[in-house]
Amino acid sequence: MKKLFFLLLGCAVMQLQAQTTLPVIPVPVTLQAKSGSFTINKQTVIVAKQDTEKETVDFFNNYLTKYFGIKLPVVKSAAKNFISFTTNTFIQAPEKPERYTLNISPASIKINGDSRQGTFYGLQTLIQLLPAEKTAAVKIPAVSIEDYPRFGYRGIMLDVSRHFFDTAFVKRFIDLLALHKINTFHWHLTDDQGWRIEIKKYPRLTEVGACRNGTITGHHPGTGSDNTKYCGYYTQQEIKDVIQYAADRFITIIPEIELPGHASAAIAAYPQLSCFPDEPTRPAKGVVWNGDTTGKNVQQAWGVYPDVFCPSEYTFGFLQDVLDEVAALFPSKYIHIGGDECPKDSWKRSEFCQKLIKDNNLKDEHGLQSYFVSRIEKYLNSKGKAIIGWDEILEGGLAPNATVMSWRGEKGGIEAAEQKHDVIMTPTTYVYFDYAQRRNEDSLVIGGYLPLQHVYGYDPVPAALSADKQHYVLGGQANLWTEYVTNPAKVQYMLLPRMTALSEVLWSPKQNKNWDSFKQRIATQFKRFDLWQLAYYPGLDEPAK
Repeated sequence: MKKLFFLLLGCAVMQLQAQTTLPVIPVPVTLQAKSGSFTINKQTVIVAKQDTEKETVDFFNNYLTKYFGIKLPVVKSAAKNFISFTTNTFIQAPEKPERYTLNISPASIKINGDSRQGTFYGLQTLIQLLPAEKTAAVKIPAVSIEDYPRFGYRGIMLDVSRHFFDTAFVKRFIDLLALHKINTFHWHLTDDQGWRIEIKKYPRLTEVGACRNGTITGHHPGTGSDNTKYCGYYTQQEIKDVIQYAADRFITIIPEIELPGHASAAIAAYPQLSCFPDEPTRPAKGVVWNGDTTGKNVQQAWGVYPDVFCPSEYTFGFLQDVLDEVAALFPSKYIHIGGDECPKDSWKRSEFCQKLIKDNNLKDEHGLQSYFVSRIEKYLNSKGKAIIGWDEILEGGLAPNATVMSWRGEKGGIEAAEQKHDVIMTPTTYVYFDYAQRRNEDSLVIGGYLPLQHVYGYDPVPAALSADKQHYVLGGQANLWTEYVTNPAKVQYMLLPRMTALSEVLWSPKQNKNWDSFKQRIATQFKRFDLWQLAYYPGLDEPAK
């Protein structure tokens, strides 16, 4: 027994040593360093027997060309000096579809995936083993790896409503997700401060709702206004292009259309969506407003606003039309419908809403929100789509087939999982990347403090969740809200290196995680960020919370 113990201990020590020597992030399931190395030279070829590996081969060649000035020929077979990409075939779906093996010797590099995604993730690990700086000789250490993710859902959310980012940057953002083995991009497309997706049946959503007449300066409620009109939206053709770009990197895009709250931009375009269409928009207290103060307007400051969608037949018809176009665009199984931070003020003083509550035997306005969400869910289910909502959709009763995104801590996720609903964990305390990375942040942020070590220490499966319900936790996600994130460099800075830590949280086995090892490996990753010309926070010593 003692011999077995020391053997296992020795294996664990060797694994940790290999992790530190070979700076792969996220750390694989098994990793064994071997002697020697493979060198890419003018005679090296890529072996891809099937055209199905095209996306992976193209990604690799594009990477080599961009950072090392190399482009490798693609052939069907070779005896030596090759890098091969092979996807295994199965009669039945594999148990771990994102699994891959990577074997590097002085003569060859072989990547085998149990799916095309698995092969692609094997490539991402190979990229982690390439030099982190431009070098004349591209040497890759010999290694043997078997790997697969702990969680099937690994997501990052980008808010483009508060501040808009063009498709060129969105594509670069998607590349960054791919390099971190993130497989889901949650695209927050609508909110009080801007409607960012073209809906052909309702052109005023982008003619009016995509622009605000100014934006506050300083921290909410602000010290003034920039007095500048701010506009931006994506055409449906642009969205199709981005969806394909993501699909080529095995990333699913989940669109979010906020309802029933966070609806100011839509209401500005179509006031009859409000319970009180003739009432002018009310700015938040203390906000310096620029431009027209009559009628409905897109909000110019941050926060939560009381003018929300009225649960009328007109509104449901409008939302169904919008979701028809969204569902036709996005192949994702899910559409995120928001559901968070919906004040009930308008519903409480609306005779229509009070009658609707009474006629449908609803308990109160929370019951009305459940009625609202359930109607939307039923409609989307009829279109072959499932909904995700923020954890407020639990209030008043959870829609039958909804997946809950738990952001106000872990409580909502635990409650939903105990009710046998799928859950994605995204609590503010661990994965809100709009929070400061250091105690004395030198740029404007929303508040809060979330250092790298605290992100790294997160476990998406709550300790309080019953063991037999833990499988309802699909995975986790970080959210980047952009009230104070105004440009691409700030997006990168807020993401990195916290997204790198999260990639290991969501991918690697718990027992393989080690903060001291990660700190050594992230130092090499910083060099790679420099190679990639990214903005990032370089500190490692900010204390955990």
